[in-house]
Parts: sequence; structure tokens; C-alpha cells
Amino acid sequence: MRSLRTVRVMLLVTAAPLLLAGAGVMHPRHLTATTAGHWAALHIALLPVFPLLALGLLVPLWGRPRPDAEGMLTVLCWAGCLCFAAYYSGLDAVAGISAGVVVDHGVHGAAGRLFVVGDELGRAGVYGLAVASIAACAALWRRCGVRVLPGAAVLLVSCWSFVDSHIFWPRGVFTMLGFAVAFALLAVAPSRSAEGVREPGRPTKRG
Repeated sequence: MRSLRTVRVMLLVTAAPLLLAGAGVMHPRHLTATTAGHWAALHIALLPVFPLLALGLLVPLWGRPRPDAEGMLTVLCWAGCLCFAAYYSGLDAVAGISAGVVVDHGVHGAAGRLFVVGDELGRAGVYGLAVASIAACAALWRRCGVRVLPGAAVLLVSCWSFVDSHIFWPRGVFTMLGFAVAFALLAVAPSRSAEGVREPGRPTKRG
């Protein structure tokens, strides 16, 4: 039963980054009059998907935060995830949907400024995700110890790459795959930690 629950959790936390990786393979490399329609349509489809990336941090910390250091780190993680969801959605709307629409309709000179604003929003969102990632890993460290280190390492490298890679092929796609791996590792860390704790009253097995 526990293994089935772990599989479900892993599917939940990896669905968004894997979907974004697939979308990155189809994402146009450049915004032109030819690709503008595809560019805008893809970002419209991805508008509800980008915020779901934060599930990889929220799910392992699920539950009411306690009035202690771990609880404070959990709340900080929530705040960082909110920042990411708000500001990265702004990037998607401005540099994705709006820029695609204006280029598709032949409006000259607007796309460049939209990209500048979108990049600023995107960086703010990724910085929020990085803060949430550090807070989540710190909270899980208190709960799981060294088991959190592999996932934390992959997660922080992915956040660093995400600042300027978006989901563009090739680096952006591998960044999303990195998030999927990191989230899967973080999702199983608490269950592995629980398995290592002997239940009260149950004798340990001696070989």
C-alpha cells in the first residue's frame, strides 16, 4: 500500500515538468511571423501548467505547518511558490501569448519590449521558486537527513538553469527533466526515512 502511494505521489509531482519538457521540444526556437500563431497557442495551453511545477515542492511538505523551524520553512516555501506561480505566469502571458499575438497580427516594434518585461517577470518567478526550493530542502533535511541531498542537488542546479533557459530546446527541456528527477527524489525521501524508523513495540530483525 505504501509503495502504491509513493508511485501516485511521484506521478503527481513529475507530471508538470514532464509535460513542460514535451512542450519544450515543440516550442519554436524563435518568434517570427511564421511561428507566431504556434507560439501564442502553445503558451495559452501552458498557462495553467507552469504553476503546477510548484507541486513538486508543496506535496512533500503537505500538511498544516507546526509552530517550529520546520513550520516556518514550510510557510517560506509556500510564499516562494506563490511568487513563482504569479510572476512566471506573467512571463507566459506577456512574452508568450501577447508577443505571439502582436507578431501574428503584424504589429511591429512591440514584441521586443514585451520580451524585456516578460524576462523581468520570469526572473522574479524563478527566484521565488529558488527560495521555495531552498526552504523545502531545509525543511526536508530536518525530517529526512541526508536522504534529501541527491534531490536537493538536482533541484538547485535545475533552478539555476531555469533562470534563462525557459523550456527551450535543448537546455530548457533538460532543465524540466531535472525538475522531474529532483521532485521524484524529494517525494520518496520522507517514505524512505519512515521505513528506517522502528515502530514502537516491534522488535528489530537480527540476521
